[in-house]
Formats: sequence, structure tokens, C-alpha cells
Amino acid sequence: MNFLAHLYLSQNDTNIMIGNFIADHIRGNNYEGFSKEIQQGIFLHREIDTFTDAHEIVRKSKRRLHARYRHYDGVIIDIFYDYFLAKNWADYSAIPLDLYTKSVYKLFLDKSPELPLKSQQFIKYMVEYNILYNYQFKEGIEKVLNGMNQRTKGKSQMNLAIEDLVNLETELQEDFTIFFKDLIAHTNQKLEEIRL
Repeated sequence: MNFLAHLYLSQNDTNIMIGNFIADHIRGNNYEGFSKEIQQGIFLHREIDTFTDAHEIVRKSKRRLHARYRHYDGVIIDIFYDYFLAKNWADYSAIPLDLYTKSVYKLFLDKSPELPLKSQQFIKYMVEYNILYNYQFKEGIEKVLNGMNQRTKGKSQMNLAIEDLVNLETELQEDFTIFFKDLIAHTNQKLEEIRL
């Protein structure tokens, strides 16, 4: 899953959100300098990724893209799933997306000096381009895909994936809706276990 989903699944617990957000920038057990609660967010992030990668519906979504993008199919599906979450945000949260994203940006900007350098750099980028809010628009997704393609020096051809989102939107939306229900249930259970 991508950034918005990870944050949403943190249940508005600020320390879990921070850990969940920085987890991709923490290797192995390099989390030991963080508080117990932030560590719990890192563990939750890893649990979400493991569950997502193993889920049959996610694999089905990836197969829809695999012939064109090969091992980049998973990255693209992560981005597409954030699009469906943002687009249908009102189905999942009583807090409007613009208010939610503003509160997330404020939290991360306030905590930025305590976070890994890569996380700090991404926070600046995320806020400047209002990434989380713009996930709900195809134009926002297209910018993200173009940026990812540039980072792979054009090898991924992820810039083309906006066409697949347009052509497969109904099928992918169905995949996301079924999968995300399972993921929410799994994450809620794991959070209870992690907090014990």
C-alpha cells in the first residue's frame, strides 16, 4: 500500500502514523532509537506490506498490469489503490480529505527534525505538491507516475500507467474495495496485538 493507506490504517494515532510513514526509510532493526509507539508504527507498516503482497486480490490486480510493467506492477497498484482510497475517502472517514491531509502535513512538519533524512526530504515534497490530497485526481496520479518513471530513468514506463487506470478503473476499483475491507480488519487485529 502507498502513503495515504498506511496513514489511514494508523487509526489517527500520531506515533503509529509517524512510524508507519518512516518505515520505508528504516532498515532492519535500526528503529531502536525511536519510542515504543513509533516502533509499533514501523512494525504495523511491515505487517501491512506483508499482508498486501500475499493477498490474492492484490495479485489479481498486479496480473492486470504485469505484461506491460513486469516487476513494477506492484508499485503501480500501490499508487492506484491510494487513488481509490482518496477518491472514495468519504466512504472510509468522517473527516474530509482536505482537513485530514492538512493535519497530517502539520504533524510531519512539526516532527520532521526527529525523523530520518529521507523522510524529511519526502515530507517537503509531499507538502509542496499536496500529494496526499491530489491522489484523488487522475492528474495527481499521473504526476506521481511520471516522477516514478523519471526515478527509474524511463525503464519502468510507469508514465504510461495512467492509460491503464483509465481503461481498467472499474475492475481495479472492485479489487480495491474487496481487498481494503480485508486489510482494515487485519490491521485492526494487528494493532491490538502490537499494543499489548
